Amino acid sequence: MTEHRDYTGAKLGMWLFLFTEILLFGGLFLVYSVYRSMYPADFHAAAAELSVLIGTVNTVILLTSSLTMALAISAVQRGGRRLSLALQAATIGMGLLFLVNKYFEWSAKFHHDIFPGSETLLQREHGQILFYGLYYAMTGLHGLHVVAGLIIIGIMLAGTAKGRINAGDNVRLENAGLYWHLVDLIWIYLFPLFYLIT
Repeated sequence: MTEHRDYTGAKLGMWLFLFTEILLFGGLFLVYSVYRSMYPADFHAAAAELSVLIGTVNTVILLTSSLTMALAISAVQRGGRRLSLALQAATIGMGLLFLVNKYFEWSAKFHHDIFPGSETLLQREHGQILFYGLYYAMTGLHGLHVVAGLIIIGIMLAGTAKGRINAGDNVRLENAGLYWHLVDLIWIYLFPLFYLIT
């Protein structure tokens, strides 16, 4: 008796899941836009304190990781298991580097007593308090998605190494790639909203 695999259903299920993720972040982007229109000067002042360099480096890291993930899928589809393993590992490495950069960025803000509920932040204008609340909520939620993506890709890496993901059965790796591309896409919106639009 052969095992039945519904690849079309698996892909459709992933696209439906990604749609719910877009709704979640879309709602947060809408909230950000409303508050920004209410407090433009405060948002401008708060955004000027963020490191554009770190944000730019993290953008390059995630865009590159999307490329390595796409190449990993292509490699396994052509039967290049070793190349796919190396590219998946590179994707994980870049995701970890993104999180390390985000850790240092957040640590610098915490060191200056700028975090939700801190006395220093509460003494600022209301718009700046809202800006940092949204900054921590949205980049923090995105960071959790990066962690989830790294775990998923790690599972795919193990599956590829054991031969369970191969040229004839790679829909799980494709779905992992779709999720990782969404994580990158969300950051592409977060980066200009918090770091560039002043």
